[in-house]
Amino acid sequence: MILQHQTKTRILIVDDSSFMRMAIRSILSKEPTFDVVGTAADGVEALEKAIALKPDLITMDIEMPRMDGIATLKQIMAKAPTKVIMVSSVTNEGAKSTFEALEAGAIDYISNRVSDSGDAQNIFRQELMRKIKEAIASHIHRMPAVIRPAPPSITMPQQQPSAKCAGKKIQYVGIGASTGGPVALQEVLMRIPANFPYGIMVAIHMPKAFTGPYADRLNDKCSMTIREAVDGDILKPGLALIAPGGMHTTLVRQGSNIFVKTQPTSAHPNFVYIPSIDLMLSSMVEATNGAMLGVILTGMGSDGFKGMQLLKQKGGVTIAQDEATSTIYGMPKACVDGGVADEVLPLGQIGTAITKLM
Repeated sequence: MILQHQTKTRILIVDDSSFMRMAIRSILSKEPTFDVVGTAADGVEALEKAIALKPDLITMDIEMPRMDGIATLKQIMAKAPTKVIMVSSVTNEGAKSTFEALEAGAIDYISNRVSDSGDAQNIFRQELMRKIKEAIASHIHRMPAVIRPAPPSITMPQQQPSAKCAGKKIQYVGIGASTGGPVALQEVLMRIPANFPYGIMVAIHMPKAFTGPYADRLNDKCSMTIREAVDGDILKPGLALIAPGGMHTTLVRQGSNIFVKTQPTSAHPNFVYIPSIDLMLSSMVEATNGAMLGVILTGMGSDGFKGMQLLKQKGGVTIAQDEATSTIYGMPKACVDGGVADEVLPLGQIGTAITKLM
């Protein structure tokens, strides 16, 4: 009888902290399908081992001696392209470095909140295992050529609406994203002009400390105004609001305006992902009575499907990112397979499609 051997995922651990190297190795050693093929204490050693060992995946610290994680990542992507998960500190500077790493080609990131607390260790272990398994299933995309942002304001020529949009009134845009989403969302929003006439609400799976710096980064790179949402915000033309991490965000109508309402996770215990895309989209659909466009970008799982389903029932318009350009074709696939995607578009066309609503 011939035994079928399962191919193991070969992992390289890179961190200047011996404690973190041992902690990550200990976690990964308990998974029979993982094989830790080596460790490195700095960027120079990491690059050498990435080339020599050819791992399937690398966990990479950001702050390291000799060569930091960002510089190392760029070298690895140029000389030995590999799936990389960044291990980042939960600080404002850590968040900024993480987004730079994602733009440079990292698949995902995880916060290095490991302490003597059993709860903290358990959370880190679960999150690390989940993100590694998602990364294994992901696609590596080379960074596109420099994306030219939309001009500060543009006058769009009169266009015939597509058959999907004909007769449908759109006043707002809701966008959801997860793994691969930070780079994907930036690509979409950079194509939307400052005078876009509809308010945009975004929910992206991201921790509390990261959504503020991420919104600031997008605001610096995009023509329209982008910031982290706060309770009581009003959706306005030319403004994109990012749902804050660590809590849920819903939308409610008061008079002629749509208001943001932030709520603790305990208020919606049935929603696993935080912030929940389904919760945000569903509440937005009700608040707008379906007069909106829903967009689902790359991500694992199916968060967003129920919101898009409700939007379709209310007569709204929906777009899902295609498989070829998705880092993880999970959330968009759920919408496509469930029959709730009016259009399935490559990432580079989604921002343009949104702009055509003008």
